Amino acid sequence: MSHLLIAPVLLPAVLGAVIILGLRGNLRWQRGLSLLGTAALVGLALWLNLLAADDTIRVYRLGNWAAPFGIVLVLDRLAALLLLLTAVLALAVQLYAVGSGWDRRGWHFHALWQFQLMGICGAFLTGDAFNLFVFFEVLLIASYGLMVHGGGEMRLRAGVQYIAYNLAGSVLFLAALGVLYAVTGTLNMADMAARVAAIPPGDSALLRTGAVLLVLVFAIKAALVPLHFWLPATYANAPGPVAALFAVMTKVGAYGIMRFMTLVFPQDTVVESVVMDLLLPAALFTLALGQIGVLGSRHLGRLAAFAAIGSVGTLMIAVAQQNPQSTAAAVYYLVHSTLAAGALFLVVDLIGARRGDLWLRPRPAMPGNGLVAVLFFATAIAVTGMPPLSGFIGKLLVMQATAETPAVIWVWAVILLGSLVAIYGMTCAGSLLFWKGCEAGTAAPRAPAGQGLSLAAIAALLAGIVALTVFAGPAMRLAHDTALQLHDQSAYLEAVLSGQEGTK
Repeated sequence: MSHLLIAPVLLPAVLGAVIILGLRGNLRWQRGLSLLGTAALVGLALWLNLLAADDTIRVYRLGNWAAPFGIVLVLDRLAALLLLLTAVLALAVQLYAVGSGWDRRGWHFHALWQFQLMGICGAFLTGDAFNLFVFFEVLLIASYGLMVHGGGEMRLRAGVQYIAYNLAGSVLFLAALGVLYAVTGTLNMADMAARVAAIPPGDSALLRTGAVLLVLVFAIKAALVPLHFWLPATYANAPGPVAALFAVMTKVGAYGIMRFMTLVFPQDTVVESVVMDLLLPAALFTLALGQIGVLGSRHLGRLAAFAAIGSVGTLMIAVAQQNPQSTAAAVYYLVHSTLAAGALFLVVDLIGARRGDLWLRPRPAMPGNGLVAVLFFATAIAVTGMPPLSGFIGKLLVMQATAETPAVIWVWAVILLGSLVAIYGMTCAGSLLFWKGCEAGTAAPRAPAGQGLSLAAIAALLAGIVALTVFAGPAMRLAHDTALQLHDQSAYLEAVLSGQEGTK
């Protein structure tokens, strides 16, 4: 049992505590320690991915108590990949926050940042449904503080809405866990899967209720229509670096659906059919609403938020197919969409700092107009799924994975038409930002100081997207292997319940 498995949770937890207790008055030390910790998390995630590459499912038993009596952390290919994605995004965005000065506009930014990472990493690693709730609450509490970082009336109002909506989701989460515990007598996910398989179809009404409630919770976290209302105002009004990190938070909801629907409620069960009948229509409406929102937005922050909603819709179309090919497409697109959304929110913040506001209207040319235009259109190409970047590959993979579904015409039509609408919306926004005439008598804004680190952070995320494009073949093989392991329920159960590490 390697203690490295718990390190992604302990490292940010300890750093957050040290920063808030011992370094509150020293921003320079906070920055150094927090950046060093996040960089160490990247290295740790890389090592865990190497461990997971042999298809062995590794289990960490807290207190050395065997499951289902003790709490377990489980490392497989999907958990390791999402840990790495979170760490890379967090490091790039944190560099941007330091370079742009966002971390000095309020209190406890770096401590909250580390606690947020603790919650996200714990959610990806835990093998217990109740501890998934606990880690959800940790990341949400940290995100409440980050959301209102820097103050402002609109940010505080959006923060209250965000808190209220997620508190309702937390209550629903507890209700779902209570129902599932009443039916199965356990909250360990592997043990729950074994007991669900033994329940006769005629006695599964309460089980279906608990499963639907649980998927509703994950749908709230993922911002699926009609449970998306919290996202546009939250992302549009959050500080730019915070919104960029939030790009991975919607993926926690998608991860929850993927994990439970392949492990606890696998294909060809009564529960699976009920959930998937609801999930595909919701994904299609989410994609359509997100792309229409991109076209209709007159504020650049809301445009980026609706683009994030559209990417969630595309991802969930693949997840709803519930087979290894579609899951592989979902894994590839999940990595792409997280990097693309993070880069877009950082570019939006950069534009706001140079223009003075984010309203889509003619203004004087901003400092470094050409460079910022290149960054904006590069991220726009990535987000909308235009060739040659990985978004185009990801959408093709999703379309290929849905070729056998009865609703293929609707799925392809929504994806293709939605892409056209998003491209037109991004083009209109770009023309207003960079090519329209200036307002008469308006002075040109000055470039903020110390933007080199911010530009480097955006470039790093775009470089990740380019790497995902150039190495699409190896990336898809990794996604395929991840999907096969995710759909192999028996290996997971053997690793967790028998005390033996399982292989695919």
